[in-house]
Amino acid sequence: MGAFTWLHANLTVFDLEKSLDFYKKALDLEIVREYAPEDGSFKLVYLGDKTTPFQLELTWLRDREKPYNLGDNEIHLALSVKDYEAALAKHREMGCVVFENTEMGIYFIADPDGYWTEILPENHSL
Repeated sequence: MGAFTWLHANLTVFDLEKSLDFYKKALDLEIVREYAPEDGSFKLVYLGDKTTPFQLELTWLRDREKPYNLGDNEIHLALSVKDYEAALAKHREMGCVVFENTEMGIYFIADPDGYWTEILPENHSL
């Protein structure tokens, strides 16, 4: 068995357009590809940063009638950013910062469904 290559992570979202808008504004992610069956029962949208091969897959289910219950939400994504202070200021302005740990030099943002993403400075040792 060879080394594994990470391809994507998946989040199931309630309001696809709201989520696409959030990930574009907050993390500069663009739609890379989409898939939807003819019956329109679900849609998969893959987002990427045009720099790395890793993608974020958003799944939307047509028949979902209420937002997802994320429980204690102990699962999160993590990204590093070159200009940490500018990113933090932008995310504060957006109102999506949900936790800051200044001692560790990291913070978390939440998307419209409540999924958390950890933001670290580039080359952070965590």
